[in-house]
Amino acid sequence: MQSHDLFEIKSTPSPKDQPLAVRMRPTMLNEFVGQRHILGEGKLLRRAIEADRLNSLILYGPPGTGKTSLAWCIANITKAYYVAINATTSGAEELRKIIAQAKQKKANSGKKTILFIDEIHRFNKAQQDVLMPDVEEGNPILIGATVHNPCFYIASALLSRSLVFELKPLAQSEILNILLAALKDKLRGLGNLKIKAQKKALEFLAKASEGDARRALNALEVAALTTEKRKSGFINLDLAVAAESIQKKPVLYDRDEDAHYDTASAFIKSMRGSDPDAAIYWMAKMLYAGEDPRFIARRLCICAAEDVGNADPLALVLANAALHIAEFVGMPEAKIPLAQAVIYIACAPKSNASYLAINSAWEDVEKQKTQRVPVHLQSTVYHGAESLGRGKGYKYAHSYDGHYVQQKYMQRKTKYYQPTDMGYEVKIKQRLEKLKARPQTK
Repeated sequence: MQSHDLFEIKSTPSPKDQPLAVRMRPTMLNEFVGQRHILGEGKLLRRAIEADRLNSLILYGPPGTGKTSLAWCIANITKAYYVAINATTSGAEELRKIIAQAKQKKANSGKKTILFIDEIHRFNKAQQDVLMPDVEEGNPILIGATVHNPCFYIASALLSRSLVFELKPLAQSEILNILLAALKDKLRGLGNLKIKAQKKALEFLAKASEGDARRALNALEVAALTTEKRKSGFINLDLAVAAESIQKKPVLYDRDEDAHYDTASAFIKSMRGSDPDAAIYWMAKMLYAGEDPRFIARRLCICAAEDVGNADPLALVLANAALHIAEFVGMPEAKIPLAQAVIYIACAPKSNASYLAINSAWEDVEKQKTQRVPVHLQSTVYHGAESLGRGKGYKYAHSYDGHYVQQKYMQRKTKYYQPTDMGYEVKIKQRLEKLKARPQTK
């Protein structure tokens, strides 16, 4: 691959002077970590790259997920010239020069040019229109990168001519693999340095980087280059050094150990116990430590149904809304709707009547003889049902005063739901008592 800049530069930085995150960029797809949903064997994007059939590509996702690295990798695989610009500092005139040079190089050498535009959402419609005719012809090949949904920022005409793929935050295990590779690589990484990296330190960097490989590699490099060697000649990278390098305090919260389960337990019990301050603290600890906000949102939904229930039915609605919003906006903003839901659930009147009802009914189904559906409640939607007596004697509730009628709905009458005197359940209890006490009139 040949790297090409728009303007001639008298001196270019030595590879050793480049940041570790730049040096460790993959050059082949088998070196690329993560994004298996689009780069796995047989996936569309992988097939298009390997067949050299890309015309234009839009990549979007959070920082440090591999957008720039993937563009660099594609240029290497396809043996194309590579030009990288940033939309915040480039304009239409520069685009025209790049396109003219790409055409000239194609005519002279037969090689295409890959034009990588970072933050492409910053280009206005007129600037995007400059790209249209030549991108459509495949020279230059456009690879645009953005942290925003391109559907809202990229012209529809350009989108329709591009493959669009979303890159997702890297898993902690994936970032850990990237860090380990950087420590071993003697050519591009830190392999020539004598580094003893503690497992907990690397795991902390992987977790604290929140899916951003660039942030993790930058922190690793800072740690390695600013820590003095011991008398043994080794650089000791421990948890304290890692925390200082990424500027984030380590919190005892391991997803596979007691701290995780204890904190989650305290969180749930604080909401159940109507202590909004404690509930917010435990949630803040979990999020700060890198917990998936969806894990917290799911706990909210469970707590809203189990511990608040029909004492305040809106609690479950708010918890569900927080779950969807958290998935949509992501961190760090997700902590705001989550906090709103936590406080509402903690402050809401409590009832576990629904929880007790389903547990009791479940136990009866599991341990007692299964009840048959009464004949008058059986389905009559199929041909011949009436001749079999199905549905005979059924009383249609809406035909009765108050849209209620007393009739047998179970073979063996059992009381499962016992509404409490808390919140909205007071009204539910009063309504059920009133219905059962009223005389039946049609």
